[in-house]
Amino acid sequence: MKTSQQFIIYAGIGAIGTIGHYATLILLVQAIHAEPVFATTIGFVVGALINYVLNYRITFNSNKRHREALTKFFSVAALGAVINATIMSTGINMFHVHYLVIQVIATCFVLALNFTINKYWTFADNPSNQ
Repeated sequence: MKTSQQFIIYAGIGAIGTIGHYATLILLVQAIHAEPVFATTIGFVVGALINYVLNYRITFNSNKRHREALTKFFSVAALGAVINATIMSTGINMFHVHYLVIQVIATCFVLALNFTINKYWTFADNPSNQ
């Protein structure tokens, strides 16, 4: 499968994970008045769980053991979570951007980064990924 096709599938699956992420973020901020950077980090974990399952099976059609793939995937997700939280914190605290606006910007950046690392590292042993 071409990288461009794989990215489209990854992004589509990512949209499902993003719904979980944003729903958690909004629920925590609006319902219990959680601080947005904390709430987005919890939401990020929810989205990452959804994304792992779907990307393992669909996007990368992986045959790796879950112990290896899951460890790598969540290492990438942890990096993404740190970058996401940094962008959120900077946007909210330094530039006073609404938390949902800066979250969209952070999501786009992390999407591209995570796809690249997951394709070429997390799931790289599967010949169909090349």
